[in-house]
Amino acid sequence: MGELKYPKKVVLGEITVRDGFQHEEKFIPTLAKLWVLEQLILAGFKRLEVTNFGNPRGMPQFADAEELFKLIRTSKKVQDKLPGVELTAVTIREKAVDRAIRARQEGYGPDRILMMVSTSESHQIKNSGLDHKAYWAEVERCIKKAHDAGMKFNGTVSTIWGCPIEGPTDMKAAVEVTRRFLELGADDIEHADHDGSAPPNRVYDYFSMVLDAFPNPDLHIAHFHVTRGWGLANVLAALLAGINHFESTMGGIGGQPANFVDGVPVAGTGSYYYQDPNIVGLVCTEDMVVMMDEMGIDTGVDVDRVLEIGRMVEKIVGRRLRSECIRTGRIPKGPTGHK
Repeated sequence: MGELKYPKKVVLGEITVRDGFQHEEKFIPTLAKLWVLEQLILAGFKRLEVTNFGNPRGMPQFADAEELFKLIRTSKKVQDKLPGVELTAVTIREKAVDRAIRARQEGYGPDRILMMVSTSESHQIKNSGLDHKAYWAEVERCIKKAHDAGMKFNGTVSTIWGCPIEGPTDMKAAVEVTRRFLELGADDIEHADHDGSAPPNRVYDYFSMVLDAFPNPDLHIAHFHVTRGWGLANVLAALLAGINHFESTMGGIGGQPANFVDGVPVAGTGSYYYQDPNIVGLVCTEDMVVMMDEMGIDTGVDVDRVLEIGRMVEKIVGRRLRSECIRTGRIPKGPTGHK
Protein backbone atom coordinates (compact mmCIF):
# COMPACT_ATOMS: atom_id res chain seq x y z
CA MET A 1 0.00 0.00 0.00
CA GLY A 2 1.16 3.54 -0.76
CA GLU A 3 1.41 6.59 1.43
CA LEU A 4 -1.81 8.13 2.79
CA LYS A 5 -2.85 11.09 0.65
CA TYR A 6 -4.37 14.12 2.36
CA PRO A 7 -4.09 17.94 2.21
CA LYS A 8 -0.80 19.25 3.56
CA LYS A 9 -2.27 22.65 4.45
CA VAL A 10 -5.57 23.33 6.24
CA VAL A 11 -7.68 26.26 7.40
CA LEU A 12 -9.01 25.95 10.94
CA GLY A 13 -12.10 27.72 12.24
CA GLU A 14 -12.05 28.12 16.01
CA ILE A 15 -15.55 28.32 17.44
CA THR A 16 -15.09 28.07 21.22
CA VAL A 17 -16.59 31.46 22.05
CA ARG A 18 -19.85 30.66 20.24
CA ASP A 19 -20.40 26.92 19.93
CA GLY A 20 -18.19 26.01 22.88
CA PHE A 21 -19.61 28.41 25.42
CA GLN A 22 -23.25 28.07 24.30
CA HIS A 23 -23.58 24.77 26.17
CA GLU A 24 -22.20 26.16 29.45
CA GLU A 25 -24.75 26.46 32.24
CA LYS A 26 -23.07 29.55 33.65
CA PHE A 27 -22.60 32.89 31.91
CA ILE A 28 -19.00 33.26 30.72
CA PRO A 29 -17.86 36.83 31.48
CA THR A 30 -17.62 39.03 28.39
CA LEU A 31 -13.99 39.90 29.14
CA ALA A 32 -13.14 36.19 29.32
CA LYS A 33 -14.72 35.69 25.88
CA LEU A 34 -12.71 38.67 24.61
CA TRP A 35 -9.50 37.20 26.05
CA VAL A 36 -10.09 33.89 24.27
CA LEU A 37 -10.79 35.63 20.94
CA GLU A 38 -7.67 37.78 21.28
CA GLN A 39 -5.46 34.84 22.16
CA LEU A 40 -6.80 32.72 19.30
CA ILE A 41 -6.06 35.54 16.85
CA LEU A 42 -2.55 35.92 18.28
CA ALA A 43 -2.09 32.16 17.90
CA GLY A 44 -2.77 32.49 14.18
CA PHE A 45 -6.43 31.53 13.70
CA LYS A 46 -8.01 33.41 10.79
CA ARG A 47 -11.63 32.25 11.19
CA LEU A 48 -13.51 32.69 14.47
CA GLU A 49 -17.13 32.43 15.56
CA VAL A 50 -17.84 35.27 17.97
CA THR A 51 -21.48 34.99 19.04
CA ASN A 52 -25.08 34.22 18.17
CA PHE A 53 -27.43 37.11 17.33
CA GLY A 54 -30.50 35.06 18.28
CA ASN A 55 -32.93 36.13 20.99
CA PRO A 56 -30.90 36.52 24.23
CA ARG A 57 -33.94 35.68 26.35
CA GLY A 58 -33.69 32.11 25.12
CA MET A 59 -29.88 32.03 24.98
CA PRO A 60 -28.57 34.41 27.67
CA GLN A 61 -24.98 33.31 26.98
CA PHE A 62 -25.19 35.67 23.99
CA ALA A 63 -26.78 38.66 25.70
CA ASP A 64 -23.44 40.45 25.21
CA ALA A 65 -23.33 39.92 21.40
CA GLU A 66 -23.01 43.57 20.38
CA GLU A 67 -20.70 44.43 23.27
CA LEU A 68 -18.35 41.55 22.44
CA PHE A 69 -18.15 42.52 18.77
CA LYS A 70 -17.38 46.12 19.72
CA LEU A 71 -14.65 44.98 22.11
CA ILE A 72 -12.90 42.69 19.64
CA ARG A 73 -13.12 45.26 16.84
CA THR A 74 -11.42 47.88 19.03
CA SER A 75 -8.95 45.60 20.83
CA LYS A 76 -5.47 47.13 20.76
CA LYS A 77 -3.92 43.64 21.24
CA VAL A 78 -5.04 42.39 17.84
CA GLN A 79 -5.61 45.58 15.84
CA ASP A 80 -2.83 44.82 13.34
CA LYS A 81 -4.04 41.24 12.77
CA LEU A 82 -7.80 41.85 12.49
CA PRO A 83 -7.81 42.77 8.76
CA GLY A 84 -6.84 39.17 7.94
CA VAL A 85 -9.36 37.56 10.32
CA GLU A 86 -12.94 36.59 9.45
CA LEU A 87 -15.39 37.03 12.33
CA THR A 88 -18.67 35.12 12.13
CA ALA A 89 -22.01 35.39 13.92
CA VAL A 90 -24.71 32.72 13.95
CA THR A 91 -28.06 34.08 12.73
CA ILE A 92 -30.58 31.25 12.60
CA ARG A 93 -33.59 33.53 11.91
CA GLU A 94 -34.14 36.67 9.84
CA LYS A 95 -34.47 38.91 12.90
CA ALA A 96 -30.97 37.82 13.92
CA VAL A 97 -29.71 38.56 10.40
CA ASP A 98 -31.21 42.06 10.64
CA ARG A 99 -29.49 42.54 14.00
CA ALA A 100 -26.15 41.50 12.50
CA ILE A 101 -26.67 43.88 9.58
CA ARG A 102 -27.34 46.78 11.96
CA ALA A 103 -24.10 45.98 13.79
CA ARG A 104 -22.29 45.85 10.46
CA GLN A 105 -23.73 49.19 9.39
CA GLU A 106 -22.57 50.69 12.68
CA GLY A 107 -19.03 49.56 11.93
CA TYR A 108 -18.44 46.63 14.28
CA GLY A 109 -20.57 43.75 13.03
CA PRO A 110 -19.61 40.36 11.58
CA ASP A 111 -17.80 39.65 8.33
CA ARG A 112 -19.87 36.51 7.85
CA ILE A 113 -23.19 35.14 9.08
CA LEU A 114 -24.53 31.59 9.29
CA MET A 115 -27.93 30.00 8.75
CA MET A 116 -28.65 26.29 9.10
CA VAL A 117 -30.84 23.83 7.21
CA SER A 118 -31.37 20.32 8.58
CA THR A 119 -32.12 17.43 6.24
CA SER A 120 -34.63 16.35 8.91
CA GLU A 121 -37.78 18.48 8.92
CA SER A 122 -38.43 17.67 12.60
CA HIS A 123 -34.99 19.00 13.53
CA GLN A 124 -35.48 22.02 11.26
CA ILE A 125 -38.69 22.93 13.06
CA LYS A 126 -37.13 22.40 16.50
CA ASN A 127 -34.09 24.50 15.59
CA SER A 128 -35.80 27.35 13.74
CA GLY A 129 -39.55 27.12 14.32
CA LEU A 130 -40.14 26.87 10.55
CA ASP A 131 -40.65 24.00 8.13
CA HIS A 132 -38.35 23.59 5.14
CA LYS A 133 -40.46 25.58 2.68
CA ALA A 134 -40.75 28.63 4.93
CA TYR A 135 -37.11 28.46 6.02
CA TRP A 136 -35.73 28.26 2.48
CA ALA A 137 -37.72 31.39 1.61
CA GLU A 138 -36.12 33.11 4.60
CA VAL A 139 -32.64 31.90 3.58
CA GLU A 140 -33.07 33.32 0.08
CA ARG A 141 -34.01 36.75 1.44
CA CYS A 142 -31.18 36.70 3.97
CA ILE A 143 -28.43 35.77 1.51
CA LYS A 144 -29.33 38.84 -0.53
CA LYS A 145 -29.49 41.02 2.59
CA ALA A 146 -26.11 39.77 3.79
CA HIS A 147 -24.39 40.39 0.46
CA ASP A 148 -25.98 43.83 0.16
CA ALA A 149 -24.51 44.62 3.61
CA GLY A 150 -21.05 43.41 2.55
CA MET A 151 -21.14 40.19 4.60
CA LYS A 152 -20.40 36.64 3.51
CA PHE A 153 -23.06 33.99 4.01
CA ASN A 154 -22.40 30.48 5.29
CA GLY A 155 -24.99 27.78 4.73
CA THR A 156 -24.76 25.04 7.32
CA VAL A 157 -26.11 21.57 6.54
CA SER A 158 -27.21 19.62 9.61
CA THR A 159 -28.48 16.09 10.40
CA ILE A 160 -26.31 14.70 7.59
CA TRP A 161 -25.51 11.34 9.19
CA GLY A 162 -28.44 11.02 11.58
CA CYS A 163 -31.11 12.96 13.46
CA PRO A 164 -31.68 12.79 17.23
CA ILE A 165 -35.42 13.10 16.54
CA GLU A 166 -36.09 11.13 13.33
CA GLY A 167 -33.17 8.69 13.47
CA PRO A 168 -31.44 7.56 10.23
CA THR A 169 -31.01 10.08 7.41
CA ASP A 170 -30.05 9.90 3.72
CA MET A 171 -26.69 11.54 2.94
CA LYS A 172 -27.90 12.34 -0.57
CA ALA A 173 -30.44 14.73 0.96
CA ALA A 174 -27.54 16.67 2.52
CA VAL A 175 -25.82 16.93 -0.86
CA GLU A 176 -29.02 18.45 -2.24
CA VAL A 177 -29.20 20.94 0.66
CA THR A 178 -25.62 21.92 -0.20
CA ARG A 179 -26.59 22.33 -3.84
CA ARG A 180 -29.51 24.60 -2.99
CA PHE A 181 -27.43 26.78 -0.66
CA LEU A 182 -24.82 27.25 -3.39
CA GLU A 183 -27.44 27.95 -6.06
CA LEU A 184 -28.90 30.67 -3.82
CA GLY A 185 -25.46 32.27 -3.47
CA ALA A 186 -23.98 30.95 -0.21
CA ASP A 187 -20.23 31.64 -0.02
CA ASP A 188 -19.31 28.42 1.76
CA ILE A 189 -20.93 25.37 3.37
CA GLU A 190 -20.45 23.93 6.84
CA HIS A 191 -21.21 20.21 6.94
CA ALA A 192 -22.21 19.46 10.52
CA ASP A 193 -22.33 16.25 12.47
CA HIS A 194 -24.04 18.08 15.29
CA ASP A 195 -24.76 15.11 17.56
CA GLY A 196 -21.96 12.59 16.96
CA SER A 197 -23.92 10.32 14.60
CA ALA A 198 -21.20 10.06 11.93
CA PRO A 199 -18.93 6.99 11.76
CA PRO A 200 -15.67 7.55 9.82
CA ASN A 201 -16.57 5.37 6.81
CA ARG A 202 -19.74 7.38 6.18
CA VAL A 203 -17.82 10.64 6.68
CA TYR A 204 -15.43 9.56 3.93
CA ASP A 205 -18.30 8.48 1.69
CA TYR A 206 -20.22 11.71 2.24
CA PHE A 207 -17.33 14.10 1.60
CA SER A 208 -16.34 12.07 -1.47
CA MET A 209 -19.89 12.63 -2.77
CA VAL A 210 -19.73 16.32 -1.92
CA LEU A 211 -16.38 16.90 -3.62
CA ASP A 212 -17.53 14.96 -6.67
CA ALA A 213 -20.53 17.28 -6.93
CA PHE A 214 -18.79 20.52 -5.90
CA PRO A 215 -15.04 20.02 -6.40
CA ASN A 216 -13.70 23.26 -4.88
CA PRO A 217 -12.49 22.21 -1.38
CA ASP A 218 -12.54 25.84 -0.19
CA LEU A 219 -16.35 25.70 -0.30
CA HIS A 220 -16.57 23.01 2.38
CA ILE A 221 -16.01 23.00 6.15
CA ALA A 222 -16.15 19.85 8.31
CA HIS A 223 -17.74 20.20 11.75
CA PHE A 224 -17.74 17.13 14.02
CA HIS A 225 -19.08 16.40 17.47
CA VAL A 226 -17.64 13.75 19.76
CA THR A 227 -20.77 12.47 21.49
CA ARG A 228 -19.63 8.93 20.76
CA GLY A 229 -15.88 9.59 20.77
CA TRP A 230 -15.28 9.53 17.00
CA GLY A 231 -14.23 13.14 16.47
CA LEU A 232 -10.57 12.83 15.43
CA ALA A 233 -11.27 9.63 13.49
CA ASN A 234 -13.79 11.65 11.49
CA VAL A 235 -11.29 14.46 10.97
CA LEU A 236 -8.89 11.91 9.46
CA ALA A 237 -11.66 10.46 7.27
CA ALA A 238 -12.53 13.94 5.98
CA LEU A 239 -8.84 14.70 5.33
CA LEU A 240 -8.50 11.49 3.32
CA ALA A 241 -11.55 12.50 1.27
CA GLY A 242 -9.81 15.82 0.47
CA ILE A 243 -11.41 18.26 2.94
CA ASN A 244 -9.07 21.03 4.13
CA HIS A 245 -11.31 23.30 6.26
CA PHE A 246 -12.25 22.22 9.80
CA GLU A 247 -13.93 23.64 12.91
CA SER A 248 -13.27 22.81 16.56
CA THR A 249 -13.37 24.12 20.13
CA MET A 250 -10.84 24.36 22.93
CA GLY A 251 -11.10 21.32 25.19
CA GLY A 252 -13.82 19.95 22.93
CA ILE A 253 -16.54 21.91 24.75
CA GLY A 254 -19.86 22.87 23.22
CA GLY A 255 -23.09 21.41 21.98
CA GLN A 256 -26.77 22.25 22.14
CA PRO A 257 -27.50 25.70 23.64
CA ALA A 258 -27.96 25.42 27.40
CA ASN A 259 -31.51 25.45 28.76
CA PHE A 260 -30.30 26.39 32.26
CA VAL A 261 -27.95 29.35 32.83
CA ASP A 262 -26.78 30.84 36.13
CA GLY A 263 -29.37 28.90 38.11
CA VAL A 264 -32.29 29.91 35.89
CA PRO A 265 -34.16 27.63 33.43
CA VAL A 266 -34.22 29.23 29.93
CA ALA A 267 -35.58 28.19 26.54
CA GLY A 268 -32.32 27.33 24.78
CA THR A 269 -33.40 25.02 21.95
CA GLY A 270 -35.61 22.97 24.23
CA SER A 271 -34.84 19.82 26.18
CA TYR A 272 -31.38 18.29 25.69
CA TYR A 273 -31.10 15.51 23.13
CA TYR A 274 -29.20 13.38 25.64
CA GLN A 275 -29.99 12.73 29.28
CA ASP A 276 -26.46 13.53 30.39
CA PRO A 277 -25.58 17.07 29.20
CA ASN A 278 -21.87 16.40 29.77
CA ILE A 279 -21.47 13.78 27.03
CA VAL A 280 -21.75 16.31 24.20
CA GLY A 281 -18.90 18.30 22.72
CA LEU A 282 -16.95 19.07 19.57
CA VAL A 283 -13.59 18.01 18.19
CA CYS A 284 -10.89 19.32 20.53
CA THR A 285 -8.78 22.09 18.97
CA GLU A 286 -5.64 21.30 20.97
CA ASP A 287 -5.59 17.60 20.13
CA MET A 288 -6.50 18.15 16.47
CA VAL A 289 -3.76 20.75 15.99
CA VAL A 290 -1.14 18.50 17.58
CA MET A 291 -2.29 15.53 15.50
CA MET A 292 -2.17 17.52 12.26
CA ASP A 293 1.24 18.94 13.16
CA GLU A 294 2.57 15.40 13.64
CA MET A 295 1.10 14.45 10.26
CA GLY A 296 3.08 17.22 8.58
CA ILE A 297 0.01 19.36 7.93
CA ASP A 298 0.45 23.14 8.04
CA THR A 299 -2.31 24.45 10.32
CA GLY A 300 -1.09 28.05 10.29
CA VAL A 301 -1.26 28.28 14.09
CA ASP A 302 1.25 28.32 16.95
CA VAL A 303 0.80 24.86 18.49
CA ASP A 304 2.43 25.68 21.83
CA ARG A 305 0.30 28.79 22.23
CA VAL A 306 -2.82 26.76 21.47
CA LEU A 307 -1.97 24.42 24.35
CA GLU A 308 -1.49 27.40 26.68
CA ILE A 309 -4.90 28.78 25.69
CA GLY A 310 -6.44 25.38 26.36
CA ARG A 311 -5.13 25.34 29.91
CA MET A 312 -6.66 28.79 30.52
CA VAL A 313 -10.03 27.83 29.00
CA GLU A 314 -10.24 25.08 31.62
CA LYS A 315 -9.87 27.76 34.31
CA ILE A 316 -12.51 29.94 32.63
CA VAL A 317 -15.12 27.18 32.62
CA GLY A 318 -13.94 25.79 35.95
CA ARG A 319 -13.47 22.11 35.13
CA ARG A 320 -11.28 19.53 33.40
CA LEU A 321 -11.98 19.42 29.67
CA ARG A 322 -11.33 16.75 27.02
CA SER A 323 -7.90 17.75 25.74
CA GLU A 324 -5.22 15.12 26.26
CA CYS A 325 -2.44 17.19 24.70
CA ILE A 326 -2.57 20.05 27.23
CA ARG A 327 -1.33 17.42 29.70
CA THR A 328 0.81 15.12 27.56
CA GLY A 329 2.25 17.91 25.42
CA ARG A 330 3.59 17.47 21.92
CA ILE A 331 5.60 14.43 20.89
CA PRO A 332 9.30 15.09 21.68
CA LYS A 333 11.55 15.70 18.66
CA GLY A 334 14.74 14.65 20.47
CA PRO A 335 16.03 13.01 23.65
CA THR A 336 13.81 13.75 26.66
CA GLY A 337 16.41 13.08 29.38
CA HIS A 338 14.12 10.46 30.94
CA LYS A 339 15.54 7.01 31.75
